[in-house]
Amino acid sequence: MKVSVTYLIKIFDIDKTISLIEESSADYIHVDFMDNKFVHNTNYEIEELKEFLSNTKKKLDVHIMAYNPLDYLEVFKELNTEYFTFHYEAVDDVASTIKEIKKANLKVGIALNPDTSIDRIKPYLGSIDLVLIMGVVPGYGGQEFIQDNLDKIKELSKLKGNFKIAVDGGVNDSTAKSIKGNGADILVVGSYIVKSDDYNERINKLKNI
Repeated sequence: MKVSVTYLIKIFDIDKTISLIEESSADYIHVDFMDNKFVHNTNYEIEELKEFLSNTKKKLDVHIMAYNPLDYLEVFKELNTEYFTFHYEAVDDVASTIKEIKKANLKVGIALNPDTSIDRIKPYLGSIDLVLIMGVVPGYGGQEFIQDNLDKIKELSKLKGNFKIAVDGGVNDSTAKSIKGNGADILVVGSYIVKSDDYNERINKLKNI
């Protein structure tokens, strides 16, 4: 089980938070980008992200919550990015979006909102590296995990090929066991870790569930 830590909800400033994630046992830094259109929220501008993520040693797990995700591909291609994940609901041509991300030599992820069926992405499962199941409505941190998503994780695990299953939203020590038990490979975690005083203690607790 791998853990990808997001820095959006934090008790320290952004530089300190990134530094603490870098020094921790996290596998990835999870990067959320919002355009205030696809989701009704925004966080950092692209140039700000580029500035404070430019020297990260940990791989970046990038989650684009925006229309026209390819507009941001060039920036993240130049950073230490492993996964570049876009929302199925945010593009008109899924196949060409996958193709362009692969041309940038990045691993491709597709994110699914809680109300989007897995059937929508079945044609693309052989071409991608990650499916990101949104455990909450995207755009806001601190929400409770939507339990219906456990069925979605289980269904997706039965279709398992070369792709990983990640779950983002509402992940903590209370929900991680059932999420992992239904087939998830990667936990994307924010509040539970970055609002704590001991990142490693909480990351390792999740990894050992």
